[in-house]
Amino acid sequence: MKLTVHTFASLDGVMQGPGSPEEDPSGGFDRGGWVVPFMEEDFGRVVDSWFARTTELLFGRTTYDLMAGYWPQVTDPDDAVAAVLNGSPKHLVSTTVTAPSWANTVSVIADDVAGRVRELTNRPGGELQVHGSWRLVQALHEAGLVDVYRIIEFPVVVGEGKRLFRDGATASSFDVVETQVLGSGAVYRVLRPTPFTRGAFSVEDGRETVALDV
Repeated sequence: MKLTVHTFASLDGVMQGPGSPEEDPSGGFDRGGWVVPFMEEDFGRVVDSWFARTTELLFGRTTYDLMAGYWPQVTDPDDAVAAVLNGSPKHLVSTTVTAPSWANTVSVIADDVAGRVRELTNRPGGELQVHGSWRLVQALHEAGLVDVYRIIEFPVVVGEGKRLFRDGATASSFDVVETQVLGSGAVYRVLRPTPFTRGAFSVEDGRETVALDV
């Protein structure tokens, strides 16, 4: 399976509490709900397309707890996202939860996260998807395990909060697989990690040149 990461991000890279003020107030965060003003048809279409690719799901504990408290209440048979979230096999990364309550949670990963996740991706299937799960995503990035990022970046600066890539994160470049500008002005990108590259500008014989240093 491919390991794919899905998240919403502000212009300043914050991914904390996009859905409501009460979603994740940890660390004193009081600006939750910043995605809601940008909800429209294109957003729903993109998110639906994510879950149409799901084989299994992988969550960090905070995101798992939030989703487990919400999505089982959505019983509308026409809600494709709820059907996938509630019905698909789920894996939880946690050192504190021993008896997960969300139906179809098939494993709890308490140690050797990178090794256990690598074992999951070596199994047959389409995508092992991560949604939210800030700390887990950072650990997977550092381990070089993420195959694809799917990110919707919203035209808002939150100013503080949990960021997708922390200061000191392992450097990476990306192939841009897909880009869409949504009706709200949000930008959807599908990114594939590649080795970090850089270059330099210089002047030779009076002309500006560019050299890439791979």
